[in-house]
Amino acid sequence: MPRFDLSASETAHMKKKIKRILDRGVAIPACPLALNRNRKLDERRQRALFRYYAAAGAGGLAVGVHTTQFAIRDKEHGLFEPVLRLAAEEMDRADAGKGRQPLVRVGGVCGRTKQAVAEAQLLAGMDYHAGLMNLGAMRGCDEREILAHCRAVAEVMPVFGFYLQPAVGGLELPYSFWRRFAEIENVAAIKIAAFNRYQTIDVIRAVTEAGRNDIALYTGNDDNIVVDLLTPHKFVVDGRKVTRRFAGGLLGHWAVWTKRAVEWLEALKESRAAGGKSFGFGTEDVLPHAIAVTDCNAVLFDAANRFRGCIPGLHEVLRRQGLLAGTWCLDPAEVLSPGQKKEIDRIHAAYPQLNDDAFVAEHRDAWLNG
Repeated sequence: MPRFDLSASETAHMKKKIKRILDRGVAIPACPLALNRNRKLDERRQRALFRYYAAAGAGGLAVGVHTTQFAIRDKEHGLFEPVLRLAAEEMDRADAGKGRQPLVRVGGVCGRTKQAVAEAQLLAGMDYHAGLMNLGAMRGCDEREILAHCRAVAEVMPVFGFYLQPAVGGLELPYSFWRRFAEIENVAAIKIAAFNRYQTIDVIRAVTEAGRNDIALYTGNDDNIVVDLLTPHKFVVDGRKVTRRFAGGLLGHWAVWTKRAVEWLEALKESRAAGGKSFGFGTEDVLPHAIAVTDCNAVLFDAANRFRGCIPGLHEVLRRQGLLAGTWCLDPAEVLSPGQKKEIDRIHAAYPQLNDDAFVAEHRDAWLNG
């Protein structure tokens, strides 16, 4: 069972350990929701998914986020707390493995301030390490109000800032917001998923100019994952040249083919440390790999249809691997787009180096029945 009773000294020690892991850079899948054909929680398959991510080498899990479906919070479903608890139990189980570093536990935080604070309190009570701030509910508020909202949540637990692209419910947030957000002491990391180069640079420059080298940067830019992870962002601050990089990624894209994603993230980090002289992941040049990953993401996330099929697209891959029983979402209207299944066939055939089908086939029964 999860431990929800850490002492103050244990909590402080764990916070430092988690900070080192975030700074080092890990793959954090944004976890899908496992449902049966009646659109009810399939606990067996939900646990199997969490076990898959841990076995694949993920450095953390993000739960209660967009990929988990925001509707889990609705009273008619009542799944927010149950899914968070299942994840906590499985992360405890994984953390008990010999020689493992702890998984970074990220929980989604949504809604206006009252709801967001309550969700953060729930997460903190389950020993989650950070709350991923979804600011979509703050639409119509001014910058001052949004920052006050963020500070209120940060008083409860460390926060993972989140620039979510407007196409899936996010807000456009200027440099001035991120510069002041970076002044909040309890910001542990920021996920940048703006799908926009200008806005991505705004966030990184704001954090850099705030002098916050203790805030880890995580890519959520599914259209540019590999290049984000390779690119040094260089700025002049008070006459000094300062370089910031993305440490890792927190991605719905990494909810599928996770073992391969972990492997090529580590290969990218090694390449980066070697000055980009080698990549060692089945290609002589990293840029073709970047295009392959983006092509896959365009299909999985259904970019051609303004991301309408993004969650069912991930479900379809997991269904083919036998981890999910179907592509069902809480909203019956949330389905694969016309032609999306055929496109998944295409990328699966075109980029065999990116799937982890053999790994899943070898261990799936153990995850489902363990």
